[in-house]
Amino acid sequence: MRKIWRRTCALAAAPLVLASAAACGGDDSGSSAGGGSTTLRVIVNITPNLTEQYWNTLFDRYEKAHPGTTVKLELTGTISANAKLTQDLAAGDPPDVAQQITPTEDTVDLFADLTDQAWTAKTPLADQYAIDGKRYLVGVGEQIQSLVFYNKDAFAKAGVDASAVRTMAQFTDAMAKLKTAGYTPLQTAGQWVTGGQFSMMADAGVMTADPDWTVERKNGKVSFADSGYAAYLQAYKDWIDKGYLKKSALGLTYADGQTDFLNGKSAMYMMGSFFVPAADQAKKSDGIGVFSMPTDGAYPSGQFGNIADPYVVVSRSRHKAAAIDFVKWLVTDPEAVKSQLAADGNLRQGFSYPMSSLGTQVQQILDKAPSVIVKAGPRQPIAGYSDQLNTTVQSLFSGTSAKSAASGLDKWWNSQS
Repeated sequence: MRKIWRRTCALAAAPLVLASAAACGGDDSGSSAGGGSTTLRVIVNITPNLTEQYWNTLFDRYEKAHPGTTVKLELTGTISANAKLTQDLAAGDPPDVAQQITPTEDTVDLFADLTDQAWTAKTPLADQYAIDGKRYLVGVGEQIQSLVFYNKDAFAKAGVDASAVRTMAQFTDAMAKLKTAGYTPLQTAGQWVTGGQFSMMADAGVMTADPDWTVERKNGKVSFADSGYAAYLQAYKDWIDKGYLKKSALGLTYADGQTDFLNGKSAMYMMGSFFVPAADQAKKSDGIGVFSMPTDGAYPSGQFGNIADPYVVVSRSRHKAAAIDFVKWLVTDPEAVKSQLAADGNLRQGFSYPMSSLGTQVQQILDKAPSVIVKAGPRQPIAGYSDQLNTTVQSLFSGTSAKSAASGLDKWWNSQS
């Protein structure tokens, strides 16, 4: 068994904040993909779906087909993949490959330019994540995240028709009925979950109406306080005040919150398509339904989404050619791709795998969605935004008003410019 470090899941690929000046040419000696003895150090995330055993089994397949190459999993303990990579680079001990890292204009020098690798052009969302026309990140598939999963028995007991929940007012009304029926209406958790769920909801509404909202925010043309985000913050605050969200939920981990929903302790759960495998593994899929996120605008809205299982090759890798070959295998080998898609409930055109009834419902929502909203490239928020949003949304549980939260986000954003 390989020695690895453990950490919890991050919702989506996180932007690296280390100064790009730390990057310099790596030693590519011994990096031939075909021979020699090479150990590739790979930072990955452990989640309820992508377990240590899963990664070991997947990477064992590569090792068997590539004698002389060993893949060493380097997880991150209690810190993020972003922080682990930052630490390793600062210590002069670069890994070779990292998962769940999104390069930015300020950090591209830290990663290998893969544009000359023809296979990268056919990977999911490659152009959306390109920077100045160059590809540094490649992924296995894509996720959609503006979804509301619901307990069918709870909805039946409360007399709620899921197909009629389309607006925020109807969503709130459904919560009231569910609470009266004895259920916690909406499941959340601490860690990254609080802010992540808010993005799944608010981004779907705001960015369906204005796909370039983030670009306009960078240019100072819009603000959180004077946009749809303020209304979504107010709705979220109202739910807390009415007891539709438990304040104690902030003490739960991502995995604990998911388990509470699966065990019927709550009636609804805003989460991405990667929830489906967890429901399948728990044999609860048939009792769970799903609908597209309600909004105050068009319905169905665009689906907030992102690249799934994204990988970068670290420019200071001592085995860069071998690392590139390994990443190519991860995102193009049919069996490796299908395995990763199925493990985390992700999607990719041209690749299919057996789906549960719940997975089929998610696929149908994607098929009907007018767009997939990707916050990448010029639409990627400034560094640190996800963490700040999470902190802001969690502050609503301790008494911060929605108005103060929105203005606080604006103040923070402006201070970073």
